[in-house]
Amino acid sequence: MKLVKTPIAIMLLNLITHAAYAESSATNQTADEQSIEVIQVHSGYRTTNLQNTATSLSVLTEQDIAVRNGQNLEEIVGAAANVNFSSGSQRARYYQIRGIGERSQFKEPINPSVGLIIDNIDFSGIGSIASTFDIAQVELFRGPQGTQFGANALAGLIYMSSHQPSDEFEGAIRLSAGNYHSYSAGLALSGPASDKVNYRFSAEQYSSDGFITNTYLDREDTNNRDELMLRGKLAIEASKELTIDLALIHADFNNGYDAFSLDNDRNTLSDQPGFDEQQTTAASAKLMYRKFSGFDIVSIFSLMDSDLAYGYDEDWSYQGMHPYEYSSTDHYLRDRTNYTAEFRLVSNNRSQLFANTTDWVIGAYFKQDDEDLTRRYTYLDGDFSSDFSAKNSAVFAQLDSELTKKITLTSGVRVEQRDSDYHNSQGVKFSPDDSMVGGKLVLSYQADKDAMIYAAINKGYKSGSVNTSGSLTKEQRVFKPEYLWNYEVGYKRQLLNNDAYIRAAAFYMKRDDIQISSYHLDERSDGSSEFISYWDNAARGYNYGIELEAAWQVTQQAEYYASVGLLETEFEGYRYANGTIESGRDQAHAPQYQFNIGINYYLNDQWYFNVNLDGKDNFYFSDSHSEKSDSYVLMHGSISYQQANWQLKLWARNIFDKDYVTRGFYFGNDPRDGYDSKAYYQLGEPAVLGATLNYQF
Repeated sequence: MKLVKTPIAIMLLNLITHAAYAESSATNQTADEQSIEVIQVHSGYRTTNLQNTATSLSVLTEQDIAVRNGQNLEEIVGAAANVNFSSGSQRARYYQIRGIGERSQFKEPINPSVGLIIDNIDFSGIGSIASTFDIAQVELFRGPQGTQFGANALAGLIYMSSHQPSDEFEGAIRLSAGNYHSYSAGLALSGPASDKVNYRFSAEQYSSDGFITNTYLDREDTNNRDELMLRGKLAIEASKELTIDLALIHADFNNGYDAFSLDNDRNTLSDQPGFDEQQTTAASAKLMYRKFSGFDIVSIFSLMDSDLAYGYDEDWSYQGMHPYEYSSTDHYLRDRTNYTAEFRLVSNNRSQLFANTTDWVIGAYFKQDDEDLTRRYTYLDGDFSSDFSAKNSAVFAQLDSELTKKITLTSGVRVEQRDSDYHNSQGVKFSPDDSMVGGKLVLSYQADKDAMIYAAINKGYKSGSVNTSGSLTKEQRVFKPEYLWNYEVGYKRQLLNNDAYIRAAAFYMKRDDIQISSYHLDERSDGSSEFISYWDNAARGYNYGIELEAAWQVTQQAEYYASVGLLETEFEGYRYANGTIESGRDQAHAPQYQFNIGINYYLNDQWYFNVNLDGKDNFYFSDSHSEKSDSYVLMHGSISYQQANWQLKLWARNIFDKDYVTRGFYFGNDPRDGYDSKAYYQLGEPAVLGATLNYQF
């Protein structure tokens, strides 16, 4: 296995070695003095301790999110090993885990490889509104989660949960201001509405001019952000046997989109800048019924209605710039809804199987997805429209068997059926269906109260579908389901009287019939080209690597932390449009290494400092061309002053204003060089500086 020896990886390994050596000489501390927080994982069938969860999983707490000073999920995932995201939009909609995940969506309905769930509502593929305000925890699962989450978790899953309602009244205000005319104001209120009902409400408005200057229009706000997020929650104790948790989300994101430049810088020439807007109203209900002596009933329902509008100036320029220019806009307007229902029977301590050694879960799941698309494109005679609907039905079961006091065997299976219907205004119709099976087998060994070792085999899947563009050949229309086998071993340990921890995992994933995003170019009579994306299957692929996370509370003042992801990927057997067959290359958006390393330092009860580094190796932008990003290292930091109920923080991301790329294409779009094909990039955010005031009451 070819692993990259970065300085950060070596530093982390030295830290781990030092921590292990120092364990025997660590000073004694009481439980009240322990500094490393015990983190609970809430998205599973049962709540578990992170250190005892037998899978590769990163959990970002509210404190971790605050350290990153992130407004959106895309700004905090750099803290997790082997998690990446792609742009091509104002906010990231798609994420990649261990090198697997989609990167964009145009006309085709997408089957996400990485799911996104917020407060039990499925936002897979439309993650732009993943605001972090009032979020309590983000759980990032690496590897297939087929038993519990099914077809939307081939590569992994991101689960975000906002704060729960509190038993006593409390509130918080957050005010923030930064460069690029960035401002935000947030309010959270929580407390009892009655003896049986607790509530929580939060609201935040964020606005920014963005990081682009449109020199043609003489404007600095064509790539702006205007984002409103409202959340509400009720925790209802309907009776001693029945509890109900309700969540409501309303998001109104009216963002501009003017990110690509003919000169690959932050100065654009668009005369018709684009937009990336999303208005979503969604709700979920989780009911737990404990009337029966042998099991509990858990029911989860959700609904989501979203209007999405995405468009861009295709020529990235203005009329009159060049004699051989073209002028075009491309707009995609979507109405998307989904409904989910899940029913579980969960054993309790009175219904364990096999001489009270085995907990069990059985359940059923249903999901209805509907998406209506209208495309308004300069080169179409009229609007293109399509209607898509899909129904997913699944049954699942899981057993957690205590073979001995230290050894546990977890086995799970999920059988899922997907039926879909599609038709569009070009006369394309299809009704594909897929039957898929996933599951897991995990053996864990609790060596002692501080150390756990596990070995796992997981099978994940995602459904196939049909490409719908009228200009594709018959052979390019159909693509099949993809399956993934994941083999993983892991080790988790608390050290130094719980002042330090290590979490490590090594994995090997075998992918069959990989779904890859490809494209071809249709040349127009004026010399420009139409960019046509479509999905296809590669024959096979492999993803393998290592993930390490560690933290050490060295003194009462200083805590070091680090995460490192090492990754090797390959796909082969794919036949390109020119007839050549791929014999082996790295997969797209799959950097060979990623790292985050930092220090929290508490000078005293009032002053707090943080400095951390994010690093990422270069990676291919696409499976169909050879353009790559550059590797980079970014520095972030903050200084905080805190009193009893308020905190003032000065913070910065990308302190040294490094240029780095989050999305790349390769085609001809510049009339000044005769539309010769070359690389075009979307840049990540520059140096972002700000001040934040937090007030609790």
